Amino acid sequence: MARSDRDTASGRERLAQMQAEQRRSEKKKRMALIAGGVAAVVALGGGVGFLATRDSGDGGDGGTASSDIKGMKTWSNLGRDHVEGDPTFPMTPPAGGNHNQAWANCGVYDKKIPDKYAVHSLEHGAVWITTDKASSGDISKLKKLAGQDYMLMSQYPGQGSKIVLTAWGHQLKVDNASDPRIKKFIDAYLQGPQTPEPGAACSGAYDPNTGKLAGQM
Repeated sequence: MARSDRDTASGRERLAQMQAEQRRSEKKKRMALIAGGVAAVVALGGGVGFLATRDSGDGGDGGTASSDIKGMKTWSNLGRDHVEGDPTFPMTPPAGGNHNQAWANCGVYDKKIPDKYAVHSLEHGAVWITTDKASSGDISKLKKLAGQDYMLMSQYPGQGSKIVLTAWGHQLKVDNASDPRIKKFIDAYLQGPQTPEPGAACSGAYDPNTGKLAGQM
C-alpha cells in the first residue's frame, strides 16, 4: 500500500475511533440524565427539599466562589455537546462547555491551545495549567508539575492572571508557582469527582505542536 493510501486509511480509522468515543459519551450523558431524574423523583416523594446558594464571583463570568480552595470559582450545568466551529465560553480560560469532538493531547506546550480541544481534555479529567507572562522560574516549576498523566500546560495570552489552573467546572487564578493552592487543586481535580468522563483518552487526537488531528498530513 502506498504511503498516501496508508495515511488516508489511518485518518479514517482515527475518525471512526473518535466517532465511537462520541457515541460512548452520549450514552453516558443519557444514563446520567436518567439517574438524575430518578434521584429527583425520590427526593420529591420523600418530601425533602434542599436549596444551596453561594456568593456570586466577580468578573461577570457566571462563576461562583467556592469554599473548597480559597479563591477558586466553580460552574455547573456546562454544555457537553460536540460541535463544529469555534464555540464561545463565558469564562477565560474556558472551564467547560460545548467543544470539538477531538481532545487536545495532554502534555506541556509553549504555545496557546485552541479552546475547543482543551475543553474536551478537561471533560476527560485533565487539569489545564495556563500562563501569561509568568517568570521563567515559575514556568520551570509548573512544567515539573505538568509532567504527569492527564496534565495539560500551555500559554494563554490575556487570561487576566499570570497562572491559571482549570479543571471541568473549576478554576483557580494565582500569582506565582509557589502558591500552595496549586498542589491542592491538582490533587483534588486531576481525574477528580467533577470529571464527566473519567479515564477517557488524553492522547491520540489533536496535536498542539503540529495543529493537526491524528492521521492528518
